[in-house]
Amino acid sequence: MTTTDMAEWGWDPKWAEAFGEYREAGLVPGRVTLEHKHIYRVMTEKGELLGEIAGRMRHEAFGRADYPAVGDWVALQPRPADGRATIHGVLPRRSKFSRKAAGPTVAEQIVASNVDTVFLVHALNQDFNLRRLERYLTLAYESGAQPVVLLSKADLCADVPGRVADVEGIAPGVPIHAVSSLQDEGLEALRPYLAGGRTAALLGSSGAGKSTLVNRLYGEEVLHTGGIREGDDRGRHTTTHRELVRLPEGGLLIDTPGMRELQLWDADSGLDLAFRDIEALAAGCRFSDCSHGGEPGCAVQAALEEGTLQAARYRSYVKLQKELAFEARREDPALQREERDRWKKIHKQVRKSPGRH
Repeated sequence: MTTTDMAEWGWDPKWAEAFGEYREAGLVPGRVTLEHKHIYRVMTEKGELLGEIAGRMRHEAFGRADYPAVGDWVALQPRPADGRATIHGVLPRRSKFSRKAAGPTVAEQIVASNVDTVFLVHALNQDFNLRRLERYLTLAYESGAQPVVLLSKADLCADVPGRVADVEGIAPGVPIHAVSSLQDEGLEALRPYLAGGRTAALLGSSGAGKSTLVNRLYGEEVLHTGGIREGDDRGRHTTTHRELVRLPEGGLLIDTPGMRELQLWDADSGLDLAFRDIEALAAGCRFSDCSHGGEPGCAVQAALEEGTLQAARYRSYVKLQKELAFEARREDPALQREERDRWKKIHKQVRKSPGRH
């Protein structure tokens, strides 16, 4: 039987070291390339197998984040004869792009893991939205991977340099590449991010052109794509699952479904990095606990008045801050009590105020 060189899928000495105790237990490593509802496609040294979660692992899992995600390295017991395997564990992740899972419950959904570069794909047509891109940048920074902005569908934009300048204003220091998959423009600049064994994830809204980009980088159609939708200039959403693809030149790409809703998950440090310009201004405020509302000596308000900080960007920053605080309170009962006590005090002060009747 032909064996697979796992180094081609990102395996390295550090992964081998982390796998030590699993190897002693007689398990072998594999990398998750496709995630379905109850089963995973996993690349192993014996080839591609369908993996199922072991009963003990399922019993001990606290939530969705304890299950494998696309890009994960897992420890499994292979059954090559029937093309199956049992997954017994997930190796500690080096990076992970997470969002809050859809629905009323507070749960983490891992979109992609063990990624070196996060390609944030943002279309340059009518769907261009800086505020949405700020949200993606926040979670990309939180992931631990390098964010890179890909401005897709450059052939549909009349002012590419102007759009690039707009993005530079909200993403200082982040590499930005304008590309057109249909015209093969700008794609060569992406090759350094896709050296052998390195993994990149494509993330963006529905119809941003991620699958078309994967096909162009691969050299043939390996993922199904749809055309531009009439009326609003948006691409048709075609990807329905996360999938890791190995490019002929050696790089690895994770394509993900378009996200109509991207709710933040535990991204405080990512927010600080994505809005480092505002954080730097806040450090210059007269009071360390300045709320940037109306306190004297507020550097943020001064920048807003001078026009050096755009009001729309500041509003976006405040909105994301509030979202993170709200989710933290939902997850932490102590913070919920603290918030209730704070509002009780506020209401008491209002009732005691002299002008109230």
